[in-house]
Amino acid sequence: MAFALDVVLVVVFAVIGRSSHDEGLSPGGVLATASPFLLGAAVGWLVVRARRGSWPLEVGPGITVWFSTLVIGMLLRVVVLGSVAWAFVAVAAVVLAVLLVGWRFLASPRGTRRAGP
Repeated sequence: MAFALDVVLVVVFAVIGRSSHDEGLSPGGVLATASPFLLGAAVGWLVVRARRGSWPLEVGPGITVWFSTLVIGMLLRVVVLGSVAWAFVAVAAVVLAVLLVGWRFLASPRGTRRAGP
């Protein structure tokens, strides 16, 4: 379920990006935009599993998933497109962090703790 949520959130990231640049939202276009980042997320999941023996459901391992998603996604975009704008790297870093680490924080005991009366 958590991996599926990460996949959905990376696709949401791609849809937001394509929408903000007036690019089409065809399934093929969205997949082309999302696929480098989806590969990065999958690698992040596998790295966490290999190193910790558990799936990345907490904030700490989620940071590994976020970093892998960002770095591999950007590297693949450079390979395919020849370059990547630094502004895009910065925006993607923030948006992907909010999406991929944010849900893990909200699901954690700290994220669900409520203030006392």
